[in-house]
This record gives sequence, C-alpha cells and structure tokens, in this order.
Amino acid sequence: MNTREQKLQAFDRLLTIMDELREQCPWDKKQTMQTLRHLTIEETYELGDAILENDLEEVKKELGDVLLHIVFYSKIGSETGDFDIADVCNNICEKLINRHPHIYGDVKVTSEEDVKRNWENIKLKEGKGKTSVLEGVPKGLPALVKASRIQDKVAGVGFDWEKPEQVWEKVQEELGELQAEVKINDQDKMESEFGDVMFAMVNYARFLNISPENALERTNKKFIGRFQYLEGKAKELGKELKEMTLSEMDVFWEEAKQAQ
Repeated sequence: MNTREQKLQAFDRLLTIMDELREQCPWDKKQTMQTLRHLTIEETYELGDAILENDLEEVKKELGDVLLHIVFYSKIGSETGDFDIADVCNNICEKLINRHPHIYGDVKVTSEEDVKRNWENIKLKEGKGKTSVLEGVPKGLPALVKASRIQDKVAGVGFDWEKPEQVWEKVQEELGELQAEVKINDQDKMESEFGDVMFAMVNYARFLNISPENALERTNKKFIGRFQYLEGKAKELGKELKEMTLSEMDVFWEEAKQAQ
C-alpha cells in the first residue's frame, strides 16, 4: 500500500491534471455542474454494479471516476469563487467531527443504534430551518431506495418497531389488505395497497440487515443470467423462444438454476 505522502502526491497530481484540462481541453472547458450531473449519476451506478459484482479492480477504477467528478465540481466552484476542494474536504471533516461526539467529545454510546440516533438528532439540529428528519431524504431517489432511507431516518429518532416479528406481522397484514382489494378489483386501491406491502417488506429487510436494493438487484442479475441461458439453448436448437412450450423452457430454466 502507498504511504500517506504518496497518497497526497497522487491527489495533488489529480488536481494539477484537472487544472490543465479545464484550461486546455475544449470539452472540459465547456462543462458545467448541470452538464456533469447525469454523468455523475451514471458513474455512481457503475460503481454500485462493481461493488455488487465484488470486482475490486473495477471498484478501484469506478472510484477514480467518481473522485474525478468531485474534483471537477470543486474546480468549477473555485472558478466562481464559491468553494474549492479544500472547502469541500474541510466541510466534511467538520461534519464528521460534529456527528461523532462519542469520538471527539464526551458523549457515551453503547451500540451502533446509539450512534445512529445521535447522528439523526445532530443532523436535525444542523439543518437550516428544517423541522423534519425526512427533509434530508432526496426527492429524486428511486422509490425503493427512498423507502429504505425514510425508515432509517425515522428509526434513528426512535420511531421504530421493537422486534422483527412485529414487522413480519405488518407485512402479512398488508398482504391481506392487498388481496381484499384485488378481489374488489379497484385498480387505484390495489396500487396503494401494493405500495404498502413493498414498504413493509423494505422495513422487514432492514430488521434482517438486508439491503432491499442489493437484494433485488441480485435477483435481477440472477434472472437475466437464467433467461440468457434459455435464449442460448433455444438458439442451439434453431428455435425462437415463442416457438417453445413452457414445459420445454422450464427444462432449460432448471438447468440454468443448477449452473448458477
């Protein structure tokens, strides 16, 4: 591993390259925070994919891409006189110190849950004019991730179930309400109850220490792998999938499951 001096030198090298690109490269000179935003989101998802695949070489590369964006935004901020990379680093340092009074202060904690509760209470105090812990949940988050963050935040201030069994009972209750609306066939109410089931399942996942986003993405990848195996077998037989019966497809689906 690199020494602290080598790490600082590498970061300084990146800052120097960013300065040069901003001054000399026609594409880099034209970029704004707005034009970079969608690229940043894409890079973050690519990092997430690499983490799920446990491809550490790819994680290293994608972290570099994300770091470049942080440096890029900071460079643009310095050009407008609003902030630079030092301000970004110092700001997060001060935030970490403030939110860890059990390390940098005299607050005592006995568990991870104590830390999370302190964190959310401190964040609420930090917020300028904020009156709700939920104001910190980005509006643009995908619904599944948003549900998870909402539940994390309210749990951090004590609004939570006591046992996983209670949450599972809630899941079953919501499933019953969904089935009741399915029988009535009221589309709007079915959608509402389906959302309640998903929200309850996300909550249950939290009690099981499972990331619902990661869990669903694992299932997505698993399904894709099995379906592509099925497509490959159909091609070997010289058939289109639509020409095969479900029984024929099931044979190859089971093969794919065994292979995985």
